[in-house]
Amino acid sequence: MARKSWLDDKGESTLIDGYAQQSSDFIQAMADGTIDDSEVEQQEAKLVALMKKIEPNLSDEQHAEITELLCEMSAFNVMQMLNVIHKSRPAATSTWVP
Repeated sequence: MARKSWLDDKGESTLIDGYAQQSSDFIQAMADGTIDDSEVEQQEAKLVALMKKIEPNLSDEQHAEITELLCEMSAFNVMQMLNVIHKSRPAATSTWVP
């Protein structure tokens, strides 16, 4: 299987979100436009299974680096989602003064 780059050609932006959005599991979960509790649980189970498969094969150094990568990716995803939510809210037209 060919290796998929994690970064764009300039090395400035991640491509991982795009890969995730192309996965059949993601497409199927998003088909109805909502993500329910069972879909979140299924995705977590898939993630845990991959972690159990990969983690024992890592050296201590690789484990530390990938743990940092996963934490940064998780923080990025949450920040990106909150940014989109914030931008989608209507702007206040006036300031409330008591």
